[in-house]
Amino acid sequence: MGKLDGKIALVTGGNSGIGLATAKQFVNEGAYVFITGRREAELARAVKEIGNNVTAVRGDVSDLSDLDRLFVQIKREKARLDILFANAGVAGYAPLGSITEEFYHSIFDINVKGVLFTVQKALPLMPDGASIILNASIVASKGFRRTACTALQRPPCAHSRGHGQPT
Repeated sequence: MGKLDGKIALVTGGNSGIGLATAKQFVNEGAYVFITGRREAELARAVKEIGNNVTAVRGDVSDLSDLDRLFVQIKREKARLDILFANAGVAGYAPLGSITEEFYHSIFDINVKGVLFTVQKALPLMPDGASIILNASIVASKGFRRTACTALQRPPCAHSRGHGQPT
């Protein structure tokens, strides 16, 4: 028996990197996992690599209609969500003084808006005892050159929902 037997998980950005590794581990521990990503070909490769107990849903976490479609599918297929791993994110590189509003939105729409609305839309499916994990970047604590926009967001956080209290 695995630590996550019978659990339903969602890993945003689960088509590559940390998200894919997390999805594989969750399945190895017994969970059924939904993964998301923006590119169909990468999602198909990820599903093949994970093997079983996985469903890929193409979508962009910064698009609220994609999030609505995702959570309707999870509710229809599994009725609940025990684990949310909010991992989808992007990094952008530009020095201070050359950051445009378009560049700013390209980062914050995914890394901040996407995380906020992913969590908010997941809550109705999450029973007491469910877990929310927000993946983050080390950029804010390391001070890399040309990463001002990325450094402004994505602090690490994990929370378990319990006792019927909103999180």
